[in-house]
This record gives sequence, structure tokens and C-alpha cells, in this order.
Amino acid sequence: MSVPVGILSAAHVHAGAYAAALDTNADAEFVGVADEDADRGRRLADEHGTDYCSTDELLDRAAGVVVCAPNAAHRDRIEAAAAAGVDVLCEKPLAADPDDAHTAVAACEDAGVRLGVAMPLRFSEPVRRVERTLDDGTLGGVHAVTGTNRGRCPGGWFVDPSRSGGGAVVDHSPHVLDLVHHLLGERVREVYAESGTRFNDIPVEDVNLLSMELGDGTQITLDGSWSRPDEWPTWGDATLELHGTDGVATVDCFDQTLLRVGSGGDRDATWPFWGSNPDRALVADFVDAVANGREPATTGQEGAAVAAVIEAAYRSIDRGEAVSVDYRDE
Repeated sequence: MSVPVGILSAAHVHAGAYAAALDTNADAEFVGVADEDADRGRRLADEHGTDYCSTDELLDRAAGVVVCAPNAAHRDRIEAAAAAGVDVLCEKPLAADPDDAHTAVAACEDAGVRLGVAMPLRFSEPVRRVERTLDDGTLGGVHAVTGTNRGRCPGGWFVDPSRSGGGAVVDHSPHVLDLVHHLLGERVREVYAESGTRFNDIPVEDVNLLSMELGDGTQITLDGSWSRPDEWPTWGDATLELHGTDGVATVDCFDQTLLRVGSGGDRDATWPFWGSNPDRALVADFVDAVANGREPATTGQEGAAVAAVIEAAYRSIDRGEAVSVDYRDE
């Protein structure tokens, strides 16, 4: 029997990818789109042959919803779904405010519904390969990690601090932070962060560098900047380099590409992606979690931990010094 799943707000740029993943998932029934912007919601619904409906209607017909609202609106959508007994997959970050993240987690726990966070890089094949390498001990003890998640400035509500909670730090850091927590089994203990606005005329940061230390002393650096121009041949990158006592492993999540060069009048070079689709795997995991009453791959608690690191990064930027991360559950 198919699992009825809908999209609750289509504000995030990833909503289309999740809608496409629902279209191709044989175990899911895409039952509708609810969106505060009627034109945007109807457009996404029409593109994927499903209904545009109110939030109440969607929550009445769905067993699970994917929340793609602006960051500051995540908590309200999650609480509404929890009250209706509907499982949730929330776009990252779980919340711009760690208190909101913990409130959302508690609401789902109290209602007995599952809460997952959209961290598709966990399903990237290069990430899974390095995970196997870590599990078999090939690298020895990991003591340093460098990471990047550099892309284009998305504009829109992403650069409105009242709706996003910040700029590139809150938008791009969560993916790699989640990977570090997941792969190494340690949380970030301390953060020193610097940021600036160098490429765009916007009221939030578009460049940043986070220097961090895990609970076991492992050193992490992360560049999560919006530093790619619109003309860049790919959207951006997501990389990790792990330095161990017995070796070094590199991960490039979007390196599964071909170089295509046009001929005749079309001489532009493109890099078409041929690898597995992490968004489809993410949605498939959520559909299976709803069907079988289990936790999704990235839990609400893990999403709240990432939100705490982001909040610490902004405190560090404001103070100009390293700060400790307040996880609120310790």
C-alpha cells in the first residue's frame, strides 16, 4: 500500500527535487502541495500532477509531509503536523533558533510522530564509501578534517535575515556539520567563525570560515560560502578531506560527472551528473520510515545539534572569539 506524502510549503529551492523524488517512488502517493504562496504552490502541484490544497487538507490526507518553508517558519509547520499525527521530514536547518529546534523535537516526541531532517549528503555514494573506510579502520584515528560547501547565492528569502536566520552560515554549513557528526561520532565542542559579505549586495554574509574542535580534540575547518558566480558550470561543491594516523581520505559528493564540450556553434562545456541521486534516496528513506514506524536517517535530535553549532558560529562572529556550543540536551 502506498504511503500518502505531501509537501508543506514549496518555498525552498529543494522542493522541486523532493517532488520529483515522490513522483518516482513506487511506495509513495504524492497527495498534494500546501503553500502560503498560492501561485507557487499551484505551480509545483501542476508540474507534478497533484493537488494544491490548504494545510489542513494536506495534513488530513497525508501520513508524512516534507516541510520546505523558510527557516524561521519550520517550527510552526512541524508543530501543526505533529498535532495532526503526521510524520515530518524538514528541510535543513531544523530551525534557525536552537530553542525552536528543541521545541519542534519535543512536539513530535509528545505526539508520537517521527521527525527527520533533510540531509541528503548522507546518501551520497562518495560519502558512503568513506564511511566504509572509516568503519574498517583503514584511516586509523582521524585528527583533522577540512570541508567545503561552496555554491551560489540563492537570493529571495534566503537573504532576508528575519526569514532565514542568517546567510551562508545557516544555509550551507548544516550539510557538512551533519556529515562530521555522523561519520566521526563526535559533536563540535567549540567554534571560532569569521564571515563577510564580498560577492553580493545583501544584508547577510556570503562568505564564512568555521574553525572547530570536536569533543575528542579533532580539528575541523569548513568553508560554506556563497562564492560561486552564476556562470559557474556546476551548482557548487560539497567536499571533505579526512586526515588519519594511517591515511587520508577525500570525498567530493558531486564529482560523479562527465565533461561535455559542444561542437559547431555550441562550444560551451558542461558537467552532466551521472551518479546516484541523494535526494531520491533521502525521500525513499523517509517514505520507508513512515511506512515502518522507524526514525528517519537524520533524526530531529541530530538536526537540533547542528542548529546549536550554527548558533555558536554566529555568537563567535559577533564576539570575535571562540565560543563553546550549547547543546541544551547535555
